[in-house]
Amino acid sequence: MTITAAVSGASGYAGGEVLRLLANHPEIEIGAITAHSSAGSRLGALQPHLLSLADREIVETTAENLAGHDVVFLALPHGASAAVAAQLPAETLVIDAGADHRLEDPEAWFRFYRSEHAGTWPYGLPELLLGGLSGAGGPRKQREKLVGARRIAVPGCYPTSALLALVPGFAAGLLEPQDVVIVSASGTSGAGKSVKPHLLGSEVMGSMSPYGVGGGHRHTPEIEQGLSNAAGEAVKISFTPTLAPMSRGILTTATARVKPGTGIAELRNAWEAAYAGEQFIHVLPEGQWPATQMVVGSNNAAIQLAFDEHAGRVIVSSVIDNLTKGTAGGAVQSMNIALGLPEGAGLAQLGVAP
Repeated sequence: MTITAAVSGASGYAGGEVLRLLANHPEIEIGAITAHSSAGSRLGALQPHLLSLADREIVETTAENLAGHDVVFLALPHGASAAVAAQLPAETLVIDAGADHRLEDPEAWFRFYRSEHAGTWPYGLPELLLGGLSGAGGPRKQREKLVGARRIAVPGCYPTSALLALVPGFAAGLLEPQDVVIVSASGTSGAGKSVKPHLLGSEVMGSMSPYGVGGGHRHTPEIEQGLSNAAGEAVKISFTPTLAPMSRGILTTATARVKPGTGIAELRNAWEAAYAGEQFIHVLPEGQWPATQMVVGSNNAAIQLAFDEHAGRVIVSSVIDNLTKGTAGGAVQSMNIALGLPEGAGLAQLGVAP
């Protein structure tokens, strides 16, 4: 049985990445390809790497054009997905790659996005631990909430890397909920495809810069939400994103104070147990540290940790491809789970090097 999928926001980086993955998915037939300002254009003029879809015409993003598909991917700007999703049938699997349905707290949404909260959908990070609770089959994961779901909110790219890095320690009760510091370096594709002076090649090449400093980045409440749910208590973070001179990838370095009596053996056991058997999450052998080149083009995350005994802190580094595992790959992986397909269908498990 063929499953039809429509993709909105197809002219952008996230929408283009969803199309790239779906084009290689054995069970998916790509239906409507939509956007706003680029409606009427040939897809190949805007996404020249998608050669098998190059002659497809981009149509307007409307509920009418998206209706009639089994799956609809919304790769729209923050605040634009909710109105479109509300017009789609309840039986359609709608996967929102924007922020509209990620947050559980309406006040946190308004504080960072300054609009009405659209509600909360199941969170599309399958490997996320559910508070460290274990069942007969091992630790409980977010994946169980995605089975049969018809509305899914894909995490932000920074939260994906940060939560994968730190949740095992909080779920295992090994980390203190205060004084958590996260610094992430992202490639420029994370800022989207719009023309912005600070993203010009001459501005980015050979330079790094911070932004959203002082707790102002919109992914802060999403990261706190995930860590707090894992810990069973409120976790406060200091999050600083930085812009790196690369097109794809995120390197997150996260640190937290460990609880008294905790050592490297307990820490490492917690991370390895959390991700045992996960096909896309790799805790690296001791002494090997992750680099973004390991995961480019794949749905993988690579993680390493160390214990700074002098400071009493765990240091965790994680890398993902922000467009794949951080957005489109997470969306396709969640779709596979919701529809009962093999979880890795259509998803690359090998990176691209050099």
